[in-house]
Amino acid sequence: MPHIAIIGAGITGTTLSLGLTARGIAHTVYEQGRHPAELGAGLGLGPNAARALRIAHAGLYERFLEVCTPRDMKWRPSSSSSSSVSGGSGSFGSSSGIREEGRGEKQGEEEPVWIEFLDGTSPLAARELKPAFRIPCPYPEGHGAVHRARWLEVLMGMVAEGVVQFGKRLEGIEDRGDGGRLVLRFEDGTTAQAGAVVGCDGVKSKVREVLVGGRDKEGAKCGYSGKYAYRCMIPMERAVEELGPGRAGCSSLWMGHGRHVLTFPVGRPGPDQLLNLVAFVTDSNESWPSQDARSFTLPATRDDALLDFEQGGFSNTWGLFDLAAHPLPSFHAGRILVIGDAAHASTPHHGSGAGFCMEDVAVLSSLLEEMAAKHHPPEVDSSNQAHKLQAVFAAFDASRRERDQWLVQSSRRAAELYEWRLPNTGKGWFETMRKDIEERQAVCWGIDLDKAIAEAREDVRRRLAVASRC
Repeated sequence: MPHIAIIGAGITGTTLSLGLTARGIAHTVYEQGRHPAELGAGLGLGPNAARALRIAHAGLYERFLEVCTPRDMKWRPSSSSSSSVSGGSGSFGSSSGIREEGRGEKQGEEEPVWIEFLDGTSPLAARELKPAFRIPCPYPEGHGAVHRARWLEVLMGMVAEGVVQFGKRLEGIEDRGDGGRLVLRFEDGTTAQAGAVVGCDGVKSKVREVLVGGRDKEGAKCGYSGKYAYRCMIPMERAVEELGPGRAGCSSLWMGHGRHVLTFPVGRPGPDQLLNLVAFVTDSNESWPSQDARSFTLPATRDDALLDFEQGGFSNTWGLFDLAAHPLPSFHAGRILVIGDAAHASTPHHGSGAGFCMEDVAVLSSLLEEMAAKHHPPEVDSSNQAHKLQAVFAAFDASRRERDQWLVQSSRRAAELYEWRLPNTGKGWFETMRKDIEERQAVCWGIDLDKAIAEAREDVRRRLAVASRC
Protein backbone atom coordinates (compact mmCIF):
# COMPACT_ATOMS: atom_id res chain seq x y z
CA MET A 1 0.00 0.00 0.00
CA PRO A 2 1.50 3.38 -1.00
CA HIS A 3 2.42 5.84 1.73
CA ILE A 4 -0.23 8.53 2.33
CA ALA A 5 0.65 12.15 3.13
CA ILE A 6 -1.95 14.00 5.22
CA ILE A 7 -1.65 17.80 5.14
CA GLY A 8 -2.96 19.38 8.33
CA ALA A 9 -3.02 18.17 11.92
CA GLY A 10 -6.29 19.74 12.93
CA ILE A 11 -9.29 17.70 14.02
CA THR A 12 -9.93 16.21 10.57
CA GLY A 13 -6.29 15.36 9.88
CA THR A 14 -5.64 13.76 13.26
CA THR A 15 -8.88 11.77 13.11
CA LEU A 16 -7.94 10.50 9.64
CA SER A 17 -4.53 9.54 11.02
CA LEU A 18 -6.23 7.45 13.69
CA GLY A 19 -8.48 5.86 11.07
CA LEU A 20 -5.53 4.87 8.90
CA THR A 21 -3.50 3.62 11.86
CA ALA A 22 -6.40 1.38 12.88
CA ARG A 23 -6.27 -0.15 9.39
CA GLY A 24 -2.51 -0.55 9.20
CA ILE A 25 -2.08 2.05 6.45
CA ALA A 26 1.28 3.86 6.51
CA HIS A 27 1.06 7.65 6.51
CA THR A 28 2.64 10.88 7.70
CA VAL A 29 0.85 14.02 8.86
CA TYR A 30 2.45 17.37 7.97
CA GLU A 31 1.38 20.37 10.03
CA GLN A 32 2.43 23.96 9.29
CA GLY A 33 2.27 25.05 12.93
CA ARG A 34 4.99 24.45 15.48
CA HIS A 35 2.55 22.76 17.81
CA PRO A 36 -1.06 21.52 17.76
CA ALA A 37 -3.55 24.38 17.49
CA GLU A 38 -7.24 24.61 16.64
CA LEU A 39 -9.08 27.82 15.82
CA GLY A 40 -12.50 28.48 17.25
CA ALA A 41 -14.06 27.58 20.56
CA GLY A 42 -17.06 25.28 20.87
CA LEU A 43 -17.28 22.20 18.67
CA GLY A 44 -20.60 20.38 18.29
CA LEU A 45 -20.88 16.77 17.17
CA GLY A 46 -24.26 15.21 16.40
CA PRO A 47 -25.41 11.61 16.03
CA ASN A 48 -23.98 11.33 12.50
CA ALA A 49 -20.56 12.29 13.87
CA ALA A 50 -20.92 9.71 16.64
CA ARG A 51 -21.44 6.98 14.05
CA ALA A 52 -18.48 8.24 12.04
CA LEU A 53 -16.16 8.27 15.05
CA ARG A 54 -17.09 4.68 15.88
CA ILE A 55 -16.31 3.59 12.32
CA ALA A 56 -13.07 5.57 12.07
CA HIS A 57 -11.41 4.18 15.19
CA ALA A 58 -12.59 1.85 17.95
CA GLY A 59 -13.08 3.71 21.22
CA LEU A 60 -12.90 7.19 19.69
CA TYR A 61 -16.54 8.05 20.35
CA GLU A 62 -16.15 6.89 23.95
CA ARG A 63 -13.21 9.28 24.34
CA PHE A 64 -15.42 12.10 23.06
CA LEU A 65 -18.05 11.26 25.67
CA GLU A 66 -15.41 11.67 28.37
CA VAL A 67 -14.86 15.36 27.54
CA CYS A 68 -18.09 16.61 25.94
CA THR A 69 -21.19 18.21 27.38
CA PRO A 70 -23.51 15.43 28.59
CA ARG A 71 -26.26 14.48 26.18
CA ASP A 72 -29.41 16.53 26.76
CA MET A 73 -27.77 18.44 29.60
CA LYS A 74 -30.00 20.45 31.92
CA TRP A 75 -29.02 22.44 34.97
CA ARG A 76 -30.37 21.04 38.23
CA PRO A 77 -30.29 23.37 41.25
CA SER A 78 -29.02 21.76 44.43
CA SER A 79 -32.22 22.78 46.18
CA SER A 80 -35.66 22.54 44.61
CA SER A 81 -36.66 25.69 46.45
CA SER A 82 -33.96 27.81 44.81
CA SER A 83 -33.45 28.66 41.18
CA SER A 84 -30.12 30.39 41.72
CA VAL A 85 -26.71 28.77 41.94
CA SER A 86 -23.79 29.90 44.02
CA GLY A 87 -20.44 28.40 44.80
CA GLY A 88 -20.85 25.77 42.10
CA SER A 89 -23.44 23.88 44.14
CA GLY A 90 -25.46 22.84 41.11
CA SER A 91 -25.02 19.71 39.02
CA PHE A 92 -25.95 18.48 35.58
CA GLY A 93 -27.94 15.44 34.59
CA SER A 94 -30.67 14.05 32.39
CA SER A 95 -33.62 16.32 31.71
CA SER A 96 -36.13 13.69 32.76
CA GLY A 97 -38.05 14.96 35.75
CA ILE A 98 -35.87 18.03 36.29
CA ARG A 99 -37.45 21.32 37.23
CA GLU A 100 -35.98 24.29 35.38
CA GLU A 101 -36.13 27.92 36.31
CA GLY A 102 -38.77 29.90 34.48
CA ARG A 103 -40.55 26.77 33.24
CA GLY A 104 -41.83 25.08 36.35
CA GLU A 105 -42.83 21.91 34.56
CA LYS A 106 -41.20 18.54 34.49
CA GLN A 107 -39.80 17.49 31.16
CA GLY A 108 -40.94 13.88 31.52
CA GLU A 109 -40.01 11.71 28.56
CA GLU A 110 -39.65 14.66 26.22
CA GLU A 111 -37.26 14.10 23.30
CA PRO A 112 -33.75 15.47 23.83
CA VAL A 113 -33.54 19.05 22.56
CA TRP A 114 -30.86 20.25 20.16
CA ILE A 115 -31.65 23.98 20.33
CA GLU A 116 -34.40 26.11 21.81
CA PHE A 117 -35.30 29.00 19.48
CA LEU A 118 -36.36 32.29 21.04
CA ASP A 119 -37.72 35.60 19.82
CA GLY A 120 -34.68 37.83 20.26
CA THR A 121 -36.78 40.97 19.68
CA SER A 122 -38.86 40.33 22.80
CA PRO A 123 -38.45 42.84 25.65
CA LEU A 124 -38.60 39.99 28.18
CA ALA A 125 -35.48 39.02 30.10
CA ALA A 126 -33.79 35.70 29.30
CA ARG A 127 -35.07 34.21 32.56
CA GLU A 128 -38.66 34.96 31.55
CA LEU A 129 -38.58 34.30 27.83
CA LYS A 130 -40.17 31.05 26.69
CA PRO A 131 -39.03 29.27 23.51
CA ALA A 132 -40.85 30.05 20.27
CA PHE A 133 -40.13 26.43 19.31
CA ARG A 134 -37.68 23.62 19.96
CA ILE A 135 -35.77 21.37 17.56
CA PRO A 136 -35.33 17.87 19.04
CA CYS A 137 -32.40 15.56 18.40
CA PRO A 138 -34.28 12.24 18.48
CA TYR A 139 -31.32 9.88 18.16
CA PRO A 140 -29.72 7.69 20.83
CA GLU A 141 -26.34 9.39 20.47
CA GLY A 142 -27.71 12.88 21.02
CA HIS A 143 -25.61 15.99 20.41
CA GLY A 144 -22.54 16.99 22.43
CA ALA A 145 -20.17 19.95 22.53
CA VAL A 146 -16.54 20.28 23.54
CA HIS A 147 -13.84 22.92 23.37
CA ARG A 148 -11.96 22.45 20.10
CA ALA A 149 -8.54 22.70 21.71
CA ARG A 150 -9.47 20.13 24.35
CA TRP A 151 -10.72 17.64 21.75
CA LEU A 152 -7.62 18.13 19.59
CA GLU A 153 -5.51 17.48 22.68
CA VAL A 154 -7.30 14.15 23.16
CA LEU A 155 -6.83 13.21 19.51
CA MET A 156 -3.15 14.14 19.48
CA GLY A 157 -2.66 12.00 22.57
CA MET A 158 -3.92 9.01 20.58
CA VAL A 159 -1.83 9.58 17.44
CA ALA A 160 1.21 7.32 17.17
CA GLU A 161 4.53 8.90 18.05
CA GLY A 162 6.48 10.23 15.08
CA VAL A 163 3.51 10.31 12.71
CA VAL A 164 3.07 14.10 12.86
CA GLN A 165 5.79 16.45 11.61
CA PHE A 166 5.38 20.06 12.73
CA GLY A 167 6.65 23.24 11.08
CA LYS A 168 5.88 21.93 7.59
CA ARG A 169 4.00 24.59 5.63
CA LEU A 170 3.20 23.18 2.19
CA GLU A 171 4.48 25.16 -0.77
CA GLY A 172 3.62 22.86 -3.66
CA ILE A 173 3.08 19.31 -4.92
CA GLU A 174 4.86 17.90 -7.96
CA ASP A 175 3.44 15.02 -9.98
CA ARG A 176 6.01 13.83 -12.49
CA GLY A 177 3.32 12.02 -14.46
CA ASP A 178 5.00 8.61 -14.42
CA GLY A 179 2.87 7.08 -11.68
CA GLY A 180 5.73 7.43 -9.21
CA ARG A 181 5.65 9.18 -5.90
CA LEU A 182 4.36 12.71 -5.57
CA VAL A 183 6.92 15.22 -4.30
CA LEU A 184 5.83 17.63 -1.57
CA ARG A 185 7.78 20.87 -1.18
CA PHE A 186 7.69 22.81 2.07
CA GLU A 187 8.52 26.43 2.78
CA ASP A 188 11.46 25.43 5.01
CA GLY A 189 13.21 24.05 1.92
CA THR A 190 12.62 20.37 2.68
CA THR A 191 10.78 17.84 0.54
CA ALA A 192 8.90 14.61 1.12
CA GLN A 193 7.46 11.88 -1.09
CA ALA A 194 4.16 10.04 -0.95
CA GLY A 195 1.96 7.84 -3.08
CA ALA A 196 -0.99 10.18 -2.51
CA VAL A 197 -1.82 13.43 -0.73
CA VAL A 198 -4.93 14.10 1.34
CA GLY A 199 -5.55 17.76 2.17
CA CYS A 200 -7.07 18.26 5.61
CA ASP A 201 -5.76 21.81 5.81
CA GLY A 202 -9.03 23.59 6.36
CA VAL A 203 -10.70 26.70 4.99
CA LYS A 204 -7.46 28.23 3.70
CA SER A 205 -6.32 24.95 2.13
CA LYS A 206 -3.09 25.01 0.14
CA VAL A 207 -3.88 21.54 -1.19
CA ARG A 208 -7.15 22.81 -2.64
CA GLU A 209 -5.22 25.58 -4.36
CA VAL A 210 -2.88 22.99 -5.91
CA LEU A 211 -5.81 20.75 -6.86
CA VAL A 212 -7.62 23.44 -8.88
CA GLY A 213 -4.43 24.59 -10.60
CA GLY A 214 -3.38 27.76 -8.78
CA ARG A 215 -4.40 30.39 -6.27
CA ASP A 216 -6.20 32.46 -8.93
CA LYS A 217 -8.39 29.60 -10.13
CA GLU A 218 -12.06 29.28 -9.21
CA GLY A 219 -12.49 27.37 -5.97
CA ALA A 220 -8.96 28.04 -4.75
CA LYS A 221 -10.13 30.51 -2.14
CA CYS A 222 -13.22 30.59 0.02
CA GLY A 223 -15.66 33.46 -0.44
CA TYR A 224 -17.15 35.78 2.16
CA SER A 225 -20.63 34.57 3.12
CA GLY A 226 -21.91 38.06 3.92
CA LYS A 227 -22.04 37.36 7.64
CA TYR A 228 -19.66 37.94 10.52
CA ALA A 229 -19.78 37.16 14.20
CA TYR A 230 -18.56 38.15 17.62
CA ARG A 231 -17.75 35.29 19.94
CA CYS A 232 -16.60 34.73 23.48
CA MET A 233 -16.47 32.05 26.17
CA ILE A 234 -18.16 32.79 29.50
CA PRO A 235 -17.56 30.89 32.76
CA MET A 236 -20.68 28.86 33.41
CA GLU A 237 -21.14 30.25 36.90
CA ARG A 238 -21.30 33.78 35.47
CA ALA A 239 -23.64 32.64 32.70
CA VAL A 240 -26.03 31.14 35.25
CA GLU A 241 -26.04 34.42 37.18
CA GLU A 242 -26.95 36.38 34.04
CA LEU A 243 -29.28 34.00 32.20
CA GLY A 244 -30.60 31.72 34.89
CA PRO A 245 -29.76 28.02 35.22
CA GLY A 246 -32.40 26.82 32.75
CA ARG A 247 -31.29 29.08 29.92
CA ALA A 248 -27.53 28.78 30.56
CA GLY A 249 -27.77 25.01 30.79
CA CYS A 250 -29.17 24.38 27.30
CA SER A 251 -28.41 25.41 23.74
CA SER A 252 -30.38 28.53 22.81
CA LEU A 253 -30.73 30.63 19.68
CA TRP A 254 -32.15 34.14 19.80
CA MET A 255 -33.65 35.03 16.40
CA GLY A 256 -33.92 38.56 15.05
CA HIS A 257 -33.88 40.82 12.00
CA GLY A 258 -30.53 40.36 10.27
CA ARG A 259 -28.95 39.08 13.49
CA HIS A 260 -29.02 36.06 15.74
CA VAL A 261 -27.22 34.92 18.87
CA LEU A 262 -26.31 31.34 19.77
CA THR A 263 -25.31 30.10 23.22
CA PHE A 264 -24.45 26.56 24.31
CA PRO A 265 -22.55 24.86 27.14
CA VAL A 266 -19.11 23.49 26.32
CA GLY A 267 -17.33 20.67 28.13
CA ARG A 268 -18.00 18.56 31.17
CA PRO A 269 -19.85 19.95 34.18
CA GLY A 270 -17.56 21.51 36.74
CA PRO A 271 -15.63 24.68 37.56
CA ASP A 272 -14.00 24.79 34.12
CA GLN A 273 -17.19 24.50 32.10
CA LEU A 274 -17.94 27.39 29.77
CA LEU A 275 -20.84 28.89 27.86
CA ASN A 276 -19.98 29.59 24.23
CA LEU A 277 -21.65 32.75 22.95
CA VAL A 278 -21.63 33.63 19.24
CA ALA A 279 -23.42 36.73 17.98
CA PHE A 280 -24.00 36.68 14.19
CA VAL A 281 -24.62 39.72 11.98
CA THR A 282 -25.62 40.06 8.33
CA ASP A 283 -23.09 42.44 6.77
CA SER A 284 -24.16 45.36 4.61
CA ASN A 285 -20.81 45.09 2.82
CA GLU A 286 -20.29 42.51 0.10
CA SER A 287 -16.60 41.92 0.85
CA TRP A 288 -14.50 41.28 3.94
CA PRO A 289 -12.46 44.41 4.78
CA SER A 290 -9.21 42.70 5.85
CA GLN A 291 -6.25 43.47 3.61
CA ASP A 292 -4.62 40.19 4.69
CA ALA A 293 -5.97 37.37 2.53
CA ARG A 294 -5.07 34.89 5.26
CA SER A 295 -6.98 36.71 8.00
CA PHE A 296 -10.62 35.84 8.63
CA THR A 297 -10.72 37.82 11.89
CA LEU A 298 -10.48 41.54 12.59
CA PRO A 299 -9.97 43.43 15.85
CA ALA A 300 -13.20 44.54 17.49
CA THR A 301 -14.07 46.75 20.43
CA ARG A 302 -16.96 46.87 22.82
CA ASP A 303 -18.27 49.88 20.90
CA ASP A 304 -18.26 47.83 17.69
CA ALA A 305 -20.37 45.17 19.35
CA LEU A 306 -22.70 47.76 20.84
CA LEU A 307 -23.46 49.00 17.34
CA ASP A 308 -24.73 45.53 16.45
CA PHE A 309 -25.97 44.31 19.84
CA GLU A 310 -26.83 45.83 23.15
CA GLN A 311 -23.92 44.21 24.92
CA GLY A 312 -20.18 43.93 24.40
CA GLY A 313 -17.22 41.99 25.73
CA PHE A 314 -15.90 40.76 22.38
CA SER A 315 -12.30 41.15 21.22
CA ASN A 316 -12.57 40.05 17.58
CA THR A 317 -14.90 40.06 14.62
CA TRP A 318 -14.96 36.69 12.88
CA GLY A 319 -15.73 36.69 9.16
CA LEU A 320 -17.66 33.65 7.94
CA PHE A 321 -16.23 32.19 4.74
CA ASP A 322 -17.34 29.18 2.71
CA LEU A 323 -17.30 27.56 -0.73
CA ALA A 324 -20.96 28.20 -1.55
CA ALA A 325 -20.25 30.48 -4.50
CA HIS A 326 -17.52 28.29 -6.00
CA PRO A 327 -18.11 24.62 -5.12
CA LEU A 328 -15.39 22.27 -6.32
CA PRO A 329 -16.34 20.24 -9.42
CA SER A 330 -14.36 17.36 -7.91
CA PHE A 331 -12.73 16.68 -4.56
CA HIS A 332 -9.72 15.09 -6.25
CA ALA A 333 -7.32 15.51 -9.14
CA GLY A 334 -5.27 12.41 -9.77
CA ARG A 335 -3.79 11.30 -6.48
CA ILE A 336 -4.47 14.58 -4.68
CA LEU A 337 -7.66 14.71 -2.58
CA VAL A 338 -9.23 17.25 -0.24
CA ILE A 339 -11.64 16.38 2.55
CA GLY A 340 -13.30 18.22 5.42
CA ASP A 341 -13.25 22.02 5.36
CA ALA A 342 -10.59 21.94 2.66
CA ALA A 343 -13.20 20.41 0.34
CA HIS A 344 -16.46 21.92 1.57
CA ALA A 345 -15.86 24.83 3.94
CA SER A 346 -19.23 25.83 5.36
CA THR A 347 -20.77 28.40 7.64
CA PRO A 348 -21.65 26.95 11.08
CA HIS A 349 -25.42 27.40 11.10
CA HIS A 350 -26.34 23.70 11.16
CA GLY A 351 -23.77 22.87 13.84
CA SER A 352 -22.74 19.99 11.56
CA GLY A 353 -19.57 21.07 9.80
CA ALA A 354 -17.29 18.99 12.02
CA GLY A 355 -19.69 16.06 11.84
CA PHE A 356 -19.53 16.00 8.05
CA CYS A 357 -15.72 16.10 8.30
CA MET A 358 -15.89 13.00 10.49
CA GLU A 359 -18.13 11.32 7.91
CA ASP A 360 -15.45 12.07 5.30
CA VAL A 361 -12.85 10.42 7.51
CA ALA A 362 -14.96 7.30 8.06
CA VAL A 363 -15.65 6.86 4.33
CA LEU A 364 -12.07 7.53 3.17
CA SER A 365 -10.55 5.25 5.82
CA SER A 366 -12.90 2.46 4.75
CA LEU A 367 -12.12 2.88 1.04
CA LEU A 368 -8.35 2.89 1.59
CA GLU A 369 -8.84 -0.21 3.71
CA GLU A 370 -10.61 -1.80 0.74
CA MET A 371 -7.61 -1.04 -1.48
CA ALA A 372 -5.24 -2.52 1.09
CA ALA A 373 -7.34 -5.67 1.53
CA LYS A 374 -5.87 -9.04 0.63
CA HIS A 375 -8.12 -9.54 -2.36
CA HIS A 376 -6.54 -6.44 -3.93
CA PRO A 377 -2.84 -7.34 -3.62
CA PRO A 378 -0.25 -4.58 -4.08
CA GLU A 379 1.32 -4.33 -7.50
CA VAL A 380 5.01 -3.94 -8.26
CA ASP A 381 4.11 -1.55 -11.09
CA SER A 382 3.89 1.93 -9.53
CA SER A 383 1.63 3.18 -12.32
CA ASN A 384 -0.91 0.51 -11.42
CA GLN A 385 -0.81 1.63 -7.81
CA ALA A 386 -1.41 5.19 -8.98
CA HIS A 387 -4.48 4.08 -10.93
CA LYS A 388 -5.82 2.31 -7.84
CA LEU A 389 -5.38 5.37 -5.65
CA GLN A 390 -7.20 7.46 -8.23
CA ALA A 391 -9.98 4.85 -8.19
CA VAL A 392 -10.28 5.18 -4.41
CA PHE A 393 -10.38 8.97 -4.57
CA ALA A 394 -12.96 8.89 -7.39
CA ALA A 395 -15.16 6.58 -5.33
CA PHE A 396 -14.83 8.92 -2.35
CA ASP A 397 -15.83 11.88 -4.49
CA ALA A 398 -18.86 10.00 -5.83
CA SER A 399 -19.92 9.05 -2.32
CA ARG A 400 -19.39 12.36 -0.53
CA ARG A 401 -19.43 15.44 -2.74
CA GLU A 402 -23.18 15.88 -3.26
CA ARG A 403 -23.95 15.52 0.44
CA ASP A 404 -21.04 17.68 1.59
CA GLN A 405 -21.93 20.49 -0.79
CA TRP A 406 -25.58 20.30 0.23
CA LEU A 407 -24.48 21.26 3.75
CA VAL A 408 -22.67 24.36 2.48
CA GLN A 409 -25.80 25.65 0.75
CA SER A 410 -28.28 24.59 3.42
CA SER A 411 -26.24 26.22 6.18
CA ARG A 412 -26.56 29.55 4.43
CA ARG A 413 -30.33 29.11 4.15
CA ALA A 414 -30.56 28.17 7.83
CA ALA A 415 -28.99 31.49 8.81
CA GLU A 416 -31.48 33.36 6.65
CA LEU A 417 -34.27 31.54 8.49
CA TYR A 418 -32.82 32.44 11.89
CA GLU A 419 -32.59 36.10 10.86
CA TRP A 420 -36.04 36.32 9.27
CA ARG A 421 -34.64 37.28 5.88
CA LEU A 422 -36.82 34.93 3.83
CA PRO A 423 -40.54 35.01 2.98
CA ASN A 424 -42.78 33.41 5.59
CA THR A 425 -40.30 33.84 8.44
CA GLY A 426 -40.42 35.82 11.66
CA LYS A 427 -43.28 36.33 14.06
CA GLY A 428 -46.38 34.46 13.01
CA TRP A 429 -44.38 31.92 11.02
CA PHE A 430 -42.60 30.00 13.76
CA GLU A 431 -44.29 26.69 12.99
CA THR A 432 -43.34 26.94 9.30
CA MET A 433 -39.77 27.77 10.30
CA ARG A 434 -39.64 24.90 12.77
CA LYS A 435 -40.64 22.37 10.12
CA ASP A 436 -38.04 23.68 7.66
CA ILE A 437 -35.21 23.62 10.20
CA GLU A 438 -36.22 20.22 11.56
CA GLU A 439 -36.24 18.69 8.07
CA ARG A 440 -32.78 20.07 7.35
CA GLN A 441 -31.36 18.80 10.62
CA ALA A 442 -32.81 15.38 9.85
CA VAL A 443 -30.73 15.32 6.67
CA CYS A 444 -27.64 16.21 8.71
CA TRP A 445 -28.19 13.61 11.42
CA GLY A 446 -30.15 10.82 9.77
CA ILE A 447 -27.60 9.38 7.33
CA ASP A 448 -27.22 5.60 7.35
CA LEU A 449 -23.43 5.74 7.31
CA ASP A 450 -22.97 1.98 7.31
CA LYS A 451 -25.09 1.74 4.17
CA ALA A 452 -23.30 4.66 2.52
CA ILE A 453 -19.92 3.05 3.20
CA ALA A 454 -21.10 -0.33 1.95
CA GLU A 455 -22.23 1.28 -1.30
CA ALA A 456 -18.96 3.19 -1.61
CA ARG A 457 -16.99 -0.01 -1.01
CA GLU A 458 -18.91 -1.76 -3.78
CA ASP A 459 -18.21 1.16 -6.08
CA VAL A 460 -14.48 1.14 -5.30
CA ARG A 461 -14.27 -2.61 -5.89
CA ARG A 462 -15.56 -2.06 -9.43
CA ARG A 463 -13.15 0.81 -9.97
CA LEU A 464 -10.20 -1.15 -8.55
CA ALA A 465 -10.97 -4.07 -10.84
CA VAL A 466 -10.75 -1.72 -13.82
CA ALA A 467 -7.58 -0.09 -12.45
CA SER A 468 -5.93 -3.50 -12.09
CA ARG A 469 -6.21 -4.00 -15.84
CA CYS A 470 -4.59 -0.64 -16.67
